[in-house]
Amino acid sequence: MTRYIFITGGVVSSLGKGLASAALGAALQARGFSVRLRKLDPYINVDPGTMSPYQHGEVYVTDDGAETDLDLGHYERFTCVSARQSDNVTTGRVYSEVLAKERRGDYLGATVQVIPHITDSIKDFVLNHEGDEDFMLIEIGGTVGDIESLPFLEAIRQLGNQIGRDRTLYIHLTLLPYIPTAGELKTKPTQHSVKELLSVGIQADILLCRADREIPEAERKKIALFCNVAPEAVISALDVKSIYQVPISYHEEGLDTQVCKHFGLDDAPEPDLSRWREIVERVTKPEGEVTIAVVGKYVELLDAYKSLSEALIHGGIENNVKVNLKWFDAEVFEREDVVHHLDGVHGILVPGGFGERGTEGKLEAVRFARERNIPYFGICLGMQMAVIEAARNLAGIKGAGSTELGEPEDPVVGLMTEWAQEGDIQKRAKDGDLGGTMRLGAYDCKIKKGSRVSEIYGSLEVSERHRHRYEVNTAYIKPLEKAGLSFSGMSPDGVLPEIVEIPDHPWFVAVQFHPELKSRPFEPHPLFVSFIDAAVHQSRLV
Repeated sequence: MTRYIFITGGVVSSLGKGLASAALGAALQARGFSVRLRKLDPYINVDPGTMSPYQHGEVYVTDDGAETDLDLGHYERFTCVSARQSDNVTTGRVYSEVLAKERRGDYLGATVQVIPHITDSIKDFVLNHEGDEDFMLIEIGGTVGDIESLPFLEAIRQLGNQIGRDRTLYIHLTLLPYIPTAGELKTKPTQHSVKELLSVGIQADILLCRADREIPEAERKKIALFCNVAPEAVISALDVKSIYQVPISYHEEGLDTQVCKHFGLDDAPEPDLSRWREIVERVTKPEGEVTIAVVGKYVELLDAYKSLSEALIHGGIENNVKVNLKWFDAEVFEREDVVHHLDGVHGILVPGGFGERGTEGKLEAVRFARERNIPYFGICLGMQMAVIEAARNLAGIKGAGSTELGEPEDPVVGLMTEWAQEGDIQKRAKDGDLGGTMRLGAYDCKIKKGSRVSEIYGSLEVSERHRHRYEVNTAYIKPLEKAGLSFSGMSPDGVLPEIVEIPDHPWFVAVQFHPELKSRPFEPHPLFVSFIDAAVHQSRLV
């Protein structure tokens, strides 16, 4: 019997509903329960795939090719349960499906309305799941009071009656701001937020109160009294040094205990959080440190690279070092000497991105890493930049470039209009839709025996997640390999280059896929572990 936990937020955005959901899922797993997490997003886009990273942060990609909210990355990293297309839905997708049914005549001439048709579609999404998880945790995006959220709140209100209150639980995340002039935490924003939630028919069962200090007992009782919850159901959500400390912190505050109590699971075993404590110990007490330069395009909003920064931390955890990240806007290297900024770093990483802006700066960063023997890790566009830089400066192909960035004399990187996926031919037109038309999701890669990456992976075949439109042109492989670049990973049919490396470089690896999407604190991705290990060796040389 699956129990449903709905997590809503109020007062302000960015309080950490995604982390709270993921941490609760981890705590319930530590008690021996199985979990799955989902996200309901109120925006009208069908998915975040066409949204600017400045608008929405990174786009997280699942094995089955869904472009989803970045919170699904938190879910996977904390629970190690792989997300699916069915674990994220938006207002746009809901309306698209409802309108498609209306066009087909599925509603038999009925007037299509928000209630019941839109809310029924949302409920179908929530209830449609494979397996028999003990808990389904559903996060509702946005904040209570947003007009966009109303259909989702109405749907989960109906589900409370439909499933039964013995199988549903509502958690509301709010803010307790500290007012220095008053010298106290203020409870009024939480009271108003709970009242707003109650106005749509939902009584919160548990309150998660974000604060920068302990909540005094008097304020806790006041919140409980005015918000109609038990005092022990008012849970402090305090700031911590590492996000991987959150499951421990929430357990110590009693969150998972209150969840079990609500569902009559008082005899549930105490959670085994030992592995979380070990991770926190490694994060807070490293044996050394390294500095990694990330040369990107969206560095003003670090959520655009959320999975990347976490994967680098995972590599540091495995190597018992702290990873200091220095973020550089690639355009800086088009105006200023790259040496001035990158001299002394222990590793350079160029991540994925779209469009021409900053690409010449990224090429300068690649060249600096190659010529100075600094560990280099290229991801997606970072691989394409590595290939173009090698073509220009090693192979002598001065007109090398990408058709994404213009009309180069030598299209070393170009648009792939047709490719195979699981036996089906996928096609794309240059002037077609942008949304959902990239090479998305998990693809197999065959690795060259004896290569550096074969040693890193310990395997000659891997599966990795992709999100890109442009591919390295195989017509240029021979001159590039003659110049010293090794194509050590290819698609099983040999058509799509997946990994390049420079064998005589201390550590120079670039991949077309996104390995950061599969890294976990307990299962760090081998490429990030090896990259940070190379950075550790580099730090001893500097």
